[in-house]
Amino acid sequence: MSATIENTTSKDGARDAGVVTRFAPSPTGFLHLGGARTALFNLLFARHHGGRFLLRIEDTDRARSTQPAIDAILSGMRWLGLDWDGDEVYQSTRAARHAEVAEAMIAAGAAYRCYMTPEEIDAMRAEAQAKKQPLRIRSPWRDRTHNDPATPHVVRLAAPTEGATTIEDRVQGSVTVQNAELDDLVLLRSDGTPTYMLAVVVDDHDMGVTHIIRGDDHLNNAFRQLPIIKAMGWPEPVYAHIPLIHGADGAKLSKRHGAVGIEAYRDELGILPEALDNHLLRLGWGHGDDEIISREQAIEWFDLAGVGKSPSRFDLKKLEHLNGQYIRTADDARLATLTSAILGLDADDARRPVIAAAIPALKPRAANLNELADGAQFLLATRPLPMAADAETLLAGNARDTLAKVHAALDAVGEWDTEALEAAVRQVAEALGLKLGQVAQPLRAALTGRRTSPGIFDVLLLLGRGESLGRIADQLAA
Repeated sequence: MSATIENTTSKDGARDAGVVTRFAPSPTGFLHLGGARTALFNLLFARHHGGRFLLRIEDTDRARSTQPAIDAILSGMRWLGLDWDGDEVYQSTRAARHAEVAEAMIAAGAAYRCYMTPEEIDAMRAEAQAKKQPLRIRSPWRDRTHNDPATPHVVRLAAPTEGATTIEDRVQGSVTVQNAELDDLVLLRSDGTPTYMLAVVVDDHDMGVTHIIRGDDHLNNAFRQLPIIKAMGWPEPVYAHIPLIHGADGAKLSKRHGAVGIEAYRDELGILPEALDNHLLRLGWGHGDDEIISREQAIEWFDLAGVGKSPSRFDLKKLEHLNGQYIRTADDARLATLTSAILGLDADDARRPVIAAAIPALKPRAANLNELADGAQFLLATRPLPMAADAETLLAGNARDTLAKVHAALDAVGEWDTEALEAAVRQVAEALGLKLGQVAQPLRAALTGRRTSPGIFDVLLLLGRGESLGRIADQLAA
């Protein structure tokens, strides 16, 4: 649903009290790491100041904007807990308002109708290339009085040509651009549709945005957008342009570094949302030596002064390490639900309680949910147990003779609890003059079909008497 935007500027031009930030993704692709971090920083800044965090879907590029991309953005933000205030705003529904502002700028002499032909623009571009200069359009229609709306044309900004513009950016510091470097950018295309440069300024104003926190690849856009704001007599927002995220090798983040959609971290890599939030928070912002930072702490501590000027480096290994720490402290019931879903167990599957009981033993060894699910696979295996190649080697030599003695000792155990199970296996090891690990390894292979697993006594307890003795017996008969 598209939200109705209320103008939050009072009649005397003063902005109502309160911080308002926004995240404005373009739905031409997935929600990526950089976008998620931008949304997180905007959310935290707004919450820290008791303000509002808004979401605008910038879908004016109708050819490239897709509903699946919109759905992915909304789903990814909800998964990360990036809860925005009110309904999301769809920029495409506001074209009439954008055109209204363009017409007001024409009336005020801050914009003009340009009737340059494509051939004239191509000639201007060729001249700039020949001089090895960037193309900065100064249309001959800028100073003409011809103003025929019926003739095909675009509407251009009458950008300032003299002096300089300075932005006191909360991250980049004081940045100045000579106005001669600005061009008369297009505000309305020949079909009457608004360009990004116009739409974003109008929407930010009408949504009451006070602080624009976005990637530093938009810093140049700020200088091109400010003349629109000034021409309309609107309050200037506070800018904070944050450095982009690079890969661990310092190169621009790409797919080989993990620049995939947020859903891939959830669905393919088994990352918890709070771990990804924490990692994104630490990409370019810090609070002393703190590494594990809760959402509550982040809201309390976050400020723009803590954002660095240098690009941060995304490291998947660090994320996985952090994720493992979050898994170890996560609620067992929640992990059981997530793990069961990965294993394909329906809500009424009788095996779900078995998975739930195993989580405390499994999670200390898992760096992600996939490893948690993989570690639980042995609980769902059916006899005779499939044996991994490296586990098969643990059953070579005299291993099955040792297993036979372990089987007899376990079969004689009265109460099937950890203390009794450990005592029985230790007695076998001592009787054979072996270390506990030399007995535990073939026993692990027989019980799980793998070389690694949770503690062997936890495995015995989770499988229960009948299943444990049955799996050992299968290997004795092999």
